Amino acid sequence: MPISLRDTQDVYKDAGDDIIFATMNLKREDQAADLEAVQDLAEHLPAFTNSLNIRYPESHLAVAFGFSANAWHYLFPNADAPKELVEFEPVVGPKYTAVATPADLFFHIRSTNSAVPFELMSEVMTLIKDNVTVLDETHGFRYFEGRAIIGFVDGTENPSALDTPEYAVIGDEDPEFINGSYAFAQKYTHDLEAWNALKTEHQEQAIGRHKFNDIELKDEEKAKNAHNVVSQDNDGGVEHKIVRMNVPFSNPAEGLNGTYFIGYSRYYSVTRRMLENMFGQSDRLLDFSTPVSGELFFIPSRSLLGRIADGEL
Repeated sequence: MPISLRDTQDVYKDAGDDIIFATMNLKREDQAADLEAVQDLAEHLPAFTNSLNIRYPESHLAVAFGFSANAWHYLFPNADAPKELVEFEPVVGPKYTAVATPADLFFHIRSTNSAVPFELMSEVMTLIKDNVTVLDETHGFRYFEGRAIIGFVDGTENPSALDTPEYAVIGDEDPEFINGSYAFAQKYTHDLEAWNALKTEHQEQAIGRHKFNDIELKDEEKAKNAHNVVSQDNDGGVEHKIVRMNVPFSNPAEGLNGTYFIGYSRYYSVTRRMLENMFGQSDRLLDFSTPVSGELFFIPSRSLLGRIADGEL
């Protein structure tokens, strides 16, 4: 059975201009009630999304909604689980740790109009607010020229648009969950004052690319632990990719600046190896970036959401 992009949620498209990320825990006071709320959401989310896209087609609303391993087993105890869906375990390096912050539900909503994600998130909460506790809600934005908040162009090493589904969407290797995806969500805060105090050439050595024109540095010009060196997964001598959607966020009056990292992948094992490389080799960027959250989620296909809505799991 081939991958069908008509059946996938929005795990392979642009990160958007106005973005809401939200993670939640189910209250777990009444499993039947929690399941009913999630089934209700699975039924209505496509209609909510379609309605907004019809009313505001220029806003290009895109949505991904998913479950952690704990949530999947709690809600669907008699159903099989995706092969690589596990609870995220911390990655401990010699200097820094990728922390694990358990969560049940994940939402990634983006658009070119900030009113549209607000409207959709509001509609979602009318269905599940009594059954969840919100852990984090982060509002992100597109920075100048698609750059990260640290000033470098972001996403350059993503696979091309035509190749993206191959790296982001589960295929025949897990047929029951084909057209789904693994989403790793990780929130970072940055010490921009310290970062901006670096000379541009030292920032470029840390990232591995020129800041202005985004051209990659020669290997000998990069720091040994440059970000675009240690964040790769070359397992078996082959470079494996994921679809990265890094989103800046900021409360500038408070001096809070950060990046919400999303990695959509066909195989979570690829993302895991990338994290182990980054933290194991003390990625130079981690000297200025602190991970404050981390969890893995499964993003079901649209047809699987329909089965959830119908109570078939």
